[in-house]
Amino acid sequence: MRFSSSAEALRADKGGRRFANASLAGLLPYLWLLVFFLIPFLIVLKISLSTAFYGQPPYEPSFDLSEGFAATVEKAKSLSFDNFLFLASDSLYWRAYLSSLELAAVSTIITLLIGFPIAHAMARAPRGVRPLLVALVIMPFWTSFLIRIYAWIGILKREGLLNALLLDIGAITEPLNILNTNGAVLIGIVYGYLPFMVLPLYAALERQDPALLEAASDLGSPPWLAFWQVTVRLAVPGIVAGSLLVFIPAVGEFVIPSLLGGSNTLMIGQTLWDEFFLNHDWPLASAVAIVLLVVLVVPITLFQRAQSRQAE
Repeated sequence: MRFSSSAEALRADKGGRRFANASLAGLLPYLWLLVFFLIPFLIVLKISLSTAFYGQPPYEPSFDLSEGFAATVEKAKSLSFDNFLFLASDSLYWRAYLSSLELAAVSTIITLLIGFPIAHAMARAPRGVRPLLVALVIMPFWTSFLIRIYAWIGILKREGLLNALLLDIGAITEPLNILNTNGAVLIGIVYGYLPFMVLPLYAALERQDPALLEAASDLGSPPWLAFWQVTVRLAVPGIVAGSLLVFIPAVGEFVIPSLLGGSNTLMIGQTLWDEFFLNHDWPLASAVAIVLLVVLVVPITLFQRAQSRQAE
């Protein structure tokens, strides 16, 4: 009886430890989101509701917990959303949002059209060669992103390698103005974010069973129709993941438009930088960041819910 009681107590203790470890593991993602997303978001939101001030920091808080609860409540009653209203009234900002969304969407489509054949070829390559192909895809990350974008300046400028090549083969009679245009920005974004599209697509395509295409062919489906109904449809999770990984950072991209687009390209990342570091208007810049976050998070959340309902 004593041995049985000891064994039961030991099993109960082990079960309790496993439950505690599982609970801790489940809490870690929420703790990560709290520390690295929610708290910074609340700080930026607080600054966006403040007033610009020439000092250090360059804003006057609308509420400050260090002043006491009563003073904080009084200040909270006079919160102003003027910064958000100014964004809606000034065409510069909503044109920057629309331009960023347009360039990001076009870049995502181009990376998908280029990345899908690459990922498909990688997934159908001999199994021993696939690790090498994956390494080649991620190899550009071994070099600084800034240096790689600077290299495109030497390629795209009027005296650059691309114009020299086109002149040598007789494709053009005079150098093209590619640098400092939206086309140069598209090239830079597609080049910089192509691996983020290829890798999720490869992961989705590599798991597909080739026998499914054979079955579709045996049932009389033409090759192009079998490819569309089997390969492409089963790769939808990879397409969605790759598109989000490209589209989200491309909307707020700053380095590529600044180096390849110049003053002729209007994107929200550049506008955000100018408000923070040139105009020193932190409240307005924070409002720009909050609106950008809402623009990105709301559609993604709705899409994920629709996907979950469809899966159910």
